[in-house]
Amino acid sequence: MEALAALVIGSLVASGVYLLLRGRTFSVVLGLSLLSYAVNLFLFFTGRLTTGAPPLIGSGSDIMADPLPQALVLTAIVIGFGMTAYLVILALRARGELGSDHVDGEREEDAP
Repeated sequence: MEALAALVIGSLVASGVYLLLRGRTFSVVLGLSLLSYAVNLFLFFTGRLTTGAPPLIGSGSDIMADPLPQALVLTAIVIGFGMTAYLVILALRARGELGSDHVDGEREEDAP
C-alpha cells in the first residue's frame, strides 16, 4: 500500500512540475492544481496507511481519533481552491491585456 501511495504521489508531483515548466498560463494552473492534489494526498496518508483499521491514537481506554490529517487536508483544499481561482482570474486578465497566454507575454508569431 505504501508503494502504491508513493507512486501516485510521485506521478502527480512529476506531472505537476512538467506542466509548471510549460510556457502557457493554463498549463501552469493545471500544474499547480496537480501539485496541490499531491500535497493533499501526502497529508492524508500521513494519518495512517493501514487498511481496515480506523485512524486511532492510543491504546486501552485512552483511544481517540487523530483529527490532524483531516484538518490539514481540509485547510489545504480551501487554500488550493482560492489559489486556483486567483490564478485563473490572473491568467484571463493577462490574456485580455497582452493578447497571449504565454507566461512571458510573447505572441505566437513573435516566439522563436
